[in-house]
Amino acid sequence: MKPSFFLLVAGIFTGCLSGCGDASDQELQQWLKTERAAPKPPAKPLQAPLPFTPLVYEVAQQQDPFGKTGFDRYLATNVPSANPTLVAPELARRRQALEAFALESIALVGTLSKAGKRVALVRAEGTLHQVSVGNYLGKNFGKITKVDDSGLVLREIAQDVTGEWVVRITSLKMQETSK
Repeated sequence: MKPSFFLLVAGIFTGCLSGCGDASDQELQQWLKTERAAPKPPAKPLQAPLPFTPLVYEVAQQQDPFGKTGFDRYLATNVPSANPTLVAPELARRRQALEAFALESIALVGTLSKAGKRVALVRAEGTLHQVSVGNYLGKNFGKITKVDDSGLVLREIAQDVTGEWVVRITSLKMQETSK
């Protein structure tokens, strides 16, 4: 494009903007005069500030509740299973077949009574198994402690992040199968 075209566009743009100056400026000045002349509501006086009385931090001489020694004392007094020899899996017993499967891959499909004893039907890799209270399933030494109509309850023994054995109560609920 030629420079004359740019000069033409710049001239038109400058001409359009030059017509916008005086009229709106006079209106603005008139509005400011009326606003400044309008009566103003009286301002309420501010209250005097209350005197500052500093408090002395008296707990600084006491033991830090979040320190390691405080936590160790809490474990020693409040957690009966803090001793790792109290909670440990039975490593010497013979493992049962359903302990080879992760708990997430086992589905509870039904319950029934057999000779007055509650039995649960679980499916693992397409095979149906009968389990009852005292049987083991899952990779975390899960022992069945209760079987009822809605599901079964397991007592699992697993290692936490510190390597300590901890007890977890887990439940396996009835699952509907879609066909």
